[in-house]
Amino acid sequence: MYLFGASGHGKVIKEIIEANGGQVEAFVDDNKEVNECAGLPVLHDAMGLSPIIVSIGINRIRKVIVERLSSLTPQPSTLSFPTAIHPSAVVSSSAMIGEGTVVMAGAVINADTVVGRHCIVNTGATVDHDCVIEDYCHIAPGVHISGGTHVGEGTWIGVGSCVIQYLNIGKDCMIGAGSVVVKDVPDNVTAFGCPAKVYDF
Repeated sequence: MYLFGASGHGKVIKEIIEANGGQVEAFVDDNKEVNECAGLPVLHDAMGLSPIIVSIGINRIRKVIVERLSSLTPQPSTLSFPTAIHPSAVVSSSAMIGEGTVVMAGAVINADTVVGRHCIVNTGATVDHDCVIEDYCHIAPGVHISGGTHVGEGTWIGVGSCVIQYLNIGKDCMIGAGSVVVKDVPDNVTAFGCPAKVYDF
């Protein structure tokens, strides 16, 4: 197993893999000045390395790296993006978790929820029944998403935020820390506050 992203986020994923009895061989990073992370070597070329999780917290960068790794692999079948789920997380047997997604300690994902590819469901976050979390989302620590909510691709829901049931949050949104989301949020916006409001910057 390899982790692309010699970062604090990567260190957390390393510990999740080890808690499940796995082993990380090395990190990979584009920064050639970084040669060690969490006691492991840092490589600077990911060619041929698999399985691999992209351990970068920023959604758009994570997507770029995933697409780059996929394009550099001559035979896509040889490249795999596993999931990493902490043993203390509670994930319903009817939930679906996409490739490359990580679920941190204390997270809860309830019945019939779909979490897409290369997402982060961070420490202590809860995603209730029948939600859809599209690809490349980051559900930050302590977020609570009520049932039936749909979160669009690439959206970041900031630490400690709450989302009421059956809302639609658009793609590529930023929901600020500590927000209370009580109505739908359109695509490509920043919203925050209690209740959360859309702001132009």
